[in-house]
Amino acid sequence: MKGTRIILGFFALAILVFSAYAVLRTVPINECGDNGTGIECIGLPPGFSIDYYAEGVEGARSMALSPEGTLFAGSRGAGKVYAMTDRDGDNKADDVLVIAEGLDMPNGVAFRNGSLYVAEISRVLRYDDIEARLENPPDPVVVRGDFPADRSHGWKYIKFGPDGKLYVPVGMPCNVCNLEEEEERYGTIMRMEPDGSQPEIFARGIRNTVGFAWNPETGELWFTDNGRDWLGDDLPPDELNRAPVPGMHFGFPYCHGKDTPDPEYGELRDCSEFTAPEVELGPHVAALGMTFYNGSMFPEEYRNQIFIAEHGSWNRKIPIGYRVSLVRLENGTPVSYEPFADGWLQGLASWGRPVDVLVMPDGALLVSDDKNNAIYRISYS
Repeated sequence: MKGTRIILGFFALAILVFSAYAVLRTVPINECGDNGTGIECIGLPPGFSIDYYAEGVEGARSMALSPEGTLFAGSRGAGKVYAMTDRDGDNKADDVLVIAEGLDMPNGVAFRNGSLYVAEISRVLRYDDIEARLENPPDPVVVRGDFPADRSHGWKYIKFGPDGKLYVPVGMPCNVCNLEEEEERYGTIMRMEPDGSQPEIFARGIRNTVGFAWNPETGELWFTDNGRDWLGDDLPPDELNRAPVPGMHFGFPYCHGKDTPDPEYGELRDCSEFTAPEVELGPHVAALGMTFYNGSMFPEEYRNQIFIAEHGSWNRKIPIGYRVSLVRLENGTPVSYEPFADGWLQGLASWGRPVDVLVMPDGALLVSDDKNNAIYRISYS
């Protein structure tokens, strides 16, 4: 009898595990390739399709597009910067050129007036007249080289704002700590002139943002922020924040999400003192690059809505993220948060990790993936 109960218990556990696995799986393996990998695994709304724009882009991270159509991408572990062009107009990159290598986590890239800006951990570099020299890149100019050198959350996302200034975040060099008196640049988004002069702190209380964009209708800065670890699987949420004016504080390390005080630092300040996030994103989804959709290819309902690349959780018991999500706005206010493209996570294993999103001139949406070493193109017809 005891043996029968053990067998039945084991059988029930097996059913539970299988059921959980089946629920987690976005698309069954036999419907998306022999090993459950590849773009045929990606689920999209009706009318949308996905294809490779470029493959073999080792560690593809942040992206920037020149007015002439050259796509640039940084990397992190690979230490490389890439350039891609689609000369024949078939919506695929003709070549993937390495225009810089041996750099220190060159995650961020931005383009302005013929020059490519690249952010290492402690420096911002500039490659002048780069499109005329893709085969023989020039030596870079150091725009500014005195950012903190901490490797933890030291990789940077950069972008030029509507004010013409270059925005550069400085992540917290820890899981959670209070360093405002030691180094005021930690946990901020800074901005400076294109030549590196006049640096200033634009926003504070930010653990680690690796993605931001400006609302094309209001000019307001929105950014993602990665929540701290080791508060359990479901706390804290990642955040989508709005910073319409300089000088705002978004709560880290005292408060997480809208009203979750930190167990160590929450006694020092109250959550009501800080700007709450516009949206509490999934816990540990690792929200990175984001963009407002300003193209004309997608249906009108997507116009000026927010796409977010969610890199995926690394220490959650049941992983989440590994997708592109959509935040819908009405009159500038978020009203929903939902998956848009998913399938990089199959069950408990992932074959890809979205990093950044970029709208192309034809309205297609590019998505970079630093695990599958690829850039995808999502289109609608």
